[in-house]
Amino acid sequence: MAESTIHSWLILLEVGVAGITLIALMFVVAPYGRHIRKGWGPSLPPTPSWILMELPAVAAFLFFYITGHHSLELIPLILLGLWQMHYLHRTFIFPLRMHLSNGMPLSIFIAAISFNTLNAYINARWISHLSNYGTDWVTDYRFLIGCTLFVLAWVGNMHADTVLRNLRNSPNALYKIPYGGLYRWVSCPNYLCEILEWIGWAIASWSPAGLAFAIYTVANLLPRSISHQRWYHKQFAQYPKTRKALIPYIL
Repeated sequence: MAESTIHSWLILLEVGVAGITLIALMFVVAPYGRHIRKGWGPSLPPTPSWILMELPAVAAFLFFYITGHHSLELIPLILLGLWQMHYLHRTFIFPLRMHLSNGMPLSIFIAAISFNTLNAYINARWISHLSNYGTDWVTDYRFLIGCTLFVLAWVGNMHADTVLRNLRNSPNALYKIPYGGLYRWVSCPNYLCEILEWIGWAIASWSPAGLAFAIYTVANLLPRSISHQRWYHKQFAQYPKTRKALIPYIL
């Protein structure tokens, strides 16, 4: 079977996983971070398990990428840079800066590794092997809009994480209400910006693989944001009543 056919089926698999994830998370809060609880199997130490579960997004992506016929061309290299800019931070810097204190259930760990490997394959192989971007793509409005959105959202994501880090500047610090930046309007600007990043990636790559990842990101982080919003209101009587969960003034 041709790789392009396998690749297409794996994209459909990721979209299917996104649908299942959205439905499941509307009824069950994923048990990690502030929502950690018993009953989901053995718990792993938070920082090393976070690094290992995100590692395929860095290492597997790079492996699948460099074996592609177009891996040394300009557009694939730019897209590689954007991807690694996000995931090198998310894999190695984020867990060390954020003082992760809650364990990682083994079931979540396995699911994350599986998804990250699948997602790394379909996106890396698309940009470096199955697509064929010409050099004129660098001035295409879709590429320019997508890259700009990705970078701006990445900056917003970094700022949102920094606000949270400054609230919890030691491993055992208690949760507090975040203020400033996009937190003026939404409870989860980090999730909003991550969604915008991968929408930007989908536009810049103009690919079914990128679209599948953007769909999955929404399916995963939209219900997570709603769960965070409910948690904040339950924990803090003084939590801002007008602050939405994910989309300013709407949701």
